[in-house]
Amino acid sequence: MSVKTNFVKSAHSRSLYNCTLSPGWTREECQILRSAIIKYGLGHWKDIIDSGCLPGKTPSQLNLQSQRMLGQQSTGEFMSLHIDVYEMFEENSKKTDVVRKSGCIINTGNNPNREERLRKIAENKKKYELPKEIIDSIVLPDQRTEALAEIRKKNKLDRLKALRERLILLEKIANQRKIIFHPGSA
Repeated sequence: MSVKTNFVKSAHSRSLYNCTLSPGWTREECQILRSAIIKYGLGHWKDIIDSGCLPGKTPSQLNLQSQRMLGQQSTGEFMSLHIDVYEMFEENSKKTDVVRKSGCIINTGNNPNREERLRKIAENKKKYELPKEIIDSIVLPDQRTEALAEIRKKNKLDRLKALRERLILLEKIANQRKIIFHPGSA
């Protein structure tokens, strides 16, 4: 007997293995995530969230989208590395000796032990880690600040519009009073 719930887990996304743009992610957000991974390292979701560059995104969403962008389900071998996920996706798309689901490399076989994983991370660091100059040059937008600036801009425009409408009304009243006070002139 199955029990229905009103909760949807992000891991149940129909687009889990979709390595392209997924529901809920714009191209701009994917580019920002790419830059954030270069700046903070893969798996440093708290740092990315705290930077304000992708407001409203959860660690789970960041992880799932990074899997799609890498083109592979397992990200452990790249954990904490400052890599270009698009470069990895391109390389992964050329691999032929792997099992794929919807174009994304999926895990087969046993999970690596701690030593194997650390060895693989060290190999990948030598092979794929971006130079410090590139990492340091990344500037991420603080969407919280930009969103606040947009709200302030809208509020200012709304106030200006209200002042303009009030000015028009006052001019109408002044013109009416002119007519009332000077009925013979015109």
